[in-house]
Amino acid sequence: MTKLLLSVHVLAAILAVGSISVAASMFPRYALGALGGDEQGMRSAAIASLLHRICRGYAVAGLAVPVLGIATGAWMGVLSDTWLIASLALTVIAAAILALAILPGQQRLLAQAQNVPTLEAARPRAARLTMITGIFNVLWAIVVVLMIVRPGSTTGA
Repeated sequence: MTKLLLSVHVLAAILAVGSISVAASMFPRYALGALGGDEQGMRSAAIASLLHRICRGYAVAGLAVPVLGIATGAWMGVLSDTWLIASLALTVIAAAILALAILPGQQRLLAQAQNVPTLEAARPRAARLTMITGIFNVLWAIVVVLMIVRPGSTTGA
């Protein structure tokens, strides 16, 4: 059962978190590109909108990752291990960043692209969103390292 839970947990993480990471990282470029009123700007706006929908959809699917992780940890008897607690804390922080900063930031940038036709007005918001997305991605990279290295784990790495 451990192998099944762990496999489903890792697959969910790759598919959900990986998709969010890629789509969120690409979003600011296309949102800024949407400011052009030409055909290319309209194409960029459509891509930015799609990337935002991907982030929203996979954010919901991503809820399975910590649920499966907790189930796997419980099955393995490691819920009280420091590496798992740290991973869960970082996961909560990453989820909060996604829900409270990235998704709303994407919505604001999309709205700004529709209402403010100047690149200079939107650039600071896009830069902030890029930075926040980078933090989100680094948090997940740290979680992956903790899941592999498992410092202090007695289950063997």
